[in-house]
Amino acid sequence: MIILVFSQCSPGKKDSEENANEEYQTIGSIERIDSSLDEVLKKDAKIEILAEGFTWSEGPVWVPSINSLLYSDVPENTIYKWNESEGNSVYLKPSGHTGIEPASSSGGSNGLILDHNGDLLLCQHGDRRIARISSSQLNDDSPEFASVVNRFEDKRFNSPNDLIISSSGDIYFTDPPYGLKDQDADSLKELDYNGVYKLASDGTLTLLIDSLTRPNGIALSPDERTLYVANSDPEKAIWVAYGVTPSGIDNGRLFFDATEKVSSLNGLPDGLKVNKEGIVFATGPGGVYIFKPDGTQIGIILTEFATANCAFNENETVLYMTTHKYLTRIRLQ
Repeated sequence: MIILVFSQCSPGKKDSEENANEEYQTIGSIERIDSSLDEVLKKDAKIEILAEGFTWSEGPVWVPSINSLLYSDVPENTIYKWNESEGNSVYLKPSGHTGIEPASSSGGSNGLILDHNGDLLLCQHGDRRIARISSSQLNDDSPEFASVVNRFEDKRFNSPNDLIISSSGDIYFTDPPYGLKDQDADSLKELDYNGVYKLASDGTLTLLIDSLTRPNGIALSPDERTLYVANSDPEKAIWVAYGVTPSGIDNGRLFFDATEKVSSLNGLPDGLKVNKEGIVFATGPGGVYIFKPDGTQIGIILTEFATANCAFNENETVLYMTTHKYLTRIRLQ
């Protein structure tokens, strides 16, 4: 059974649309590495706390049809909804563990995204698949999950983590072992690697990468010629960029290495998003790193806490960040 509840987890402030200028509690700071950051972040930008009380917030996505942000609390098997006028509420529970597959943990949804039909796609840790809720059911009391993909070569995925969709409808997604209690050593793990896959719009499923130890966040450049993948391994905390070809990917190259920062800052390379100008916003040690398309770091949003993922609002004037026990945001240019 799926339960939608609209209570629990207070926002930092619960402003109305008319009172949107009222201040929220703030945390952290901005490190400006290059003056070009002024074209991306407002000079007086602050990190605002919108809601708190989560175990591990993740996978935010802005949903225009309900004028709200949806995001996961993975360990709590819950999706929350936030908007300016109503504040925060439980949107969907269970979100990713319904008991349909053998699972060694009860992790819920992680990455969320809308497809070209406005359907919500969910990376489900517990059910070890990518599932869909149709756009027509987003406001229903009991929306139904439909499986999009759950196996490769007849072996169950580890725990799909994050995904991106191309303009042609191809889905690229990562499959680390974080949804399995003992990760790589878990007895339920059926694949002997942690992969990055492409599910083509015609239904063809292809393994693109099996060499990353912990593939996590994933994104495409605006021209869709570059695929970015985060590797959330503390021993190799890197982002890698690949050329996208009709048959898959090629020319993998190191985009940025943050391994030396892991020992002194909270967090690892995790979720990432790319704006229409090609600027990369990537969660990593210390907060959200901001890169030019060539990998030059121009700044970092220092959130104080490990930050799992981020997402833009509809017109890219706000960046929402899932910051451990918080939901936060920062204003963009």
